[in-house]
Amino acid sequence: MMLAEYFPVLVFGGVAFALGSALIVLGSLLAPRRPDPAKDAPYECGFEAFEDARMKFDVRYYLVAILFILFDLEIVFLFPWAVSLDAVGALGFWSMMFFLFVLVVGFAYEWRKGALQWE
Repeated sequence: MMLAEYFPVLVFGGVAFALGSALIVLGSLLAPRRPDPAKDAPYECGFEAFEDARMKFDVRYYLVAILFILFDLEIVFLFPWAVSLDAVGALGFWSMMFFLFVLVVGFAYEWRKGALQWE
């Protein structure tokens, strides 16, 4: 029966949903409620939200976001490769090593240029 193969996925989803719901309910019941103006203030990008819309915006916010997306998406390629490592053979292994080398070179370049330093 083909649907029997999906049963573990259904169980996993059910357990994840139940655990997430239980933690949210417990957190709302047990968490201390001490509102503060600083805690309730909206936080967007590191500056006051209600200022002039034409103010200078620091480009480092964009740079950090782009670097995060870049490296996050690159890491996503590792999961299917790791699952099928025995099927791709030596060529697939060395192709991924070259891919990781290029990724590390890019990371080292960004680090050396100071893109990861926050002043």
